[in-house]
Amino acid sequence: MKDTFHLNISTCDNLGIGLFKYALSPRQGFTASNSTLVKMLGCSSKKELDGIKIGDLFSDAKDRGSFFNTLDKNGRVEFFEFILKGKQGKNIWVAVTASRVCSGSKRKPAEHIEGIIEDISSHKQMEEKLSLERDFLQGLLDNIPDAIYFKDRQNRIIKVNKYYVQGSKRRYEDIIGKTDFDFFPPEQAKRMFEDDNFVLNSGNPIVGKIERNLLPDGSWSQVITTKIPMYDKSGKIIGTMGITRDMTAYAHLERERLSMLINALMVLGKALEMRDPYTSSHNQNVAIISEKIARALGWDENRILGIRLAGQLHDLGKISIPLDILNKPGKLSNIEYSLIKEHVKKCYDLIKDIEFPFSLAEMIYQHHERLDGTGYPRELREDKILLEARILAISDVLESMSSYRPYREALGIEKAMEELISGRGLKYDPNIVDIVINLVNDNAGKPFWLN
Repeated sequence: MKDTFHLNISTCDNLGIGLFKYALSPRQGFTASNSTLVKMLGCSSKKELDGIKIGDLFSDAKDRGSFFNTLDKNGRVEFFEFILKGKQGKNIWVAVTASRVCSGSKRKPAEHIEGIIEDISSHKQMEEKLSLERDFLQGLLDNIPDAIYFKDRQNRIIKVNKYYVQGSKRRYEDIIGKTDFDFFPPEQAKRMFEDDNFVLNSGNPIVGKIERNLLPDGSWSQVITTKIPMYDKSGKIIGTMGITRDMTAYAHLERERLSMLINALMVLGKALEMRDPYTSSHNQNVAIISEKIARALGWDENRILGIRLAGQLHDLGKISIPLDILNKPGKLSNIEYSLIKEHVKKCYDLIKDIEFPFSLAEMIYQHHERLDGTGYPRELREDKILLEARILAISDVLESMSSYRPYREALGIEKAMEELISGRGLKYDPNIVDIVINLVNDNAGKPFWLN
């Protein structure tokens, strides 16, 4: 009578997983397998399996021992991961699920292992990549001198940085899964919950909110807190990210208040950098270009600070746009383009209620306006557009056209200058275009912001 398991395996040669039957007694060896397993082991035919023992497949003796110990104890092993040692040194990550089976008669008992082996190399590579990304993110967060924390939709803490742990004087594992009601007085925790729920339900951030917190030792601290929504790939809000800085020693100093606000916003810039490094790099370059133009105009340091900060933050609203739209190759649909255009309004809403010694929110709100009224979102014309916004507009075009993007190659500084010169006096401020021409010429026709 033919081996039924063997017949079943023979019909599964087109599966992407390896199937096998391995005899333990009376003589060890593979008695059945499919073609996938043969290829996985680096063999050219099923006959080559005759001299291979199942224990020889394990590249690590500890894995081999663990596998057989589990099999002997439970009679079954489920999704056991190990590095399989194939022929010619071809090692791959696999997962095996197998059972120990007894067959035959009492006079002639037979033991064998039946199971499947799946190549999980691609999964392991993805796990390693994700692990590196997680380590990078955690390393970045741990080097920021602010308490950073992430919460789910129930306002439970799911991740914090080292500074948060040190400030709380608790262990990391004693923080995760808890809420503010576990750490702060009820009234204080209630206000924090209300802020979190506002961000979750409205999608609007809370930026630079100054709060007084009662500490466990009975003392009070004054902090500045920023909270923003976190989105999944579909644009659904899945939680919040908070950044809190202790500003007790500087509570009454206006300059320090401004510094704290800027630093909090820069953390949001870091969040954008982690999500989309191309947009973050673009923001930094636009800030440099804008500052050089402002210096050429002879502005004072306070006004220069404003235009530089506007450049650094002008595309921060893109943090809420799904990456598959933001970096989409080819032409955007009308709906997708409408979503892209929303970034100016989102950034404006993010910072409009913060008091700065310059019109930061309005600069950013207007940076896509054009002199002839063809810009957005309000189709402003000529002197209705702030001079700072006109500088940002030109800096934005110059940098974006000159640089590489995931959806296209760099067009080059020559193309960028052609656009600015052709639009001089029509879309772009002629005096600012002339300053850019001089800056480019002084740098031998190369991008002057990369020096």
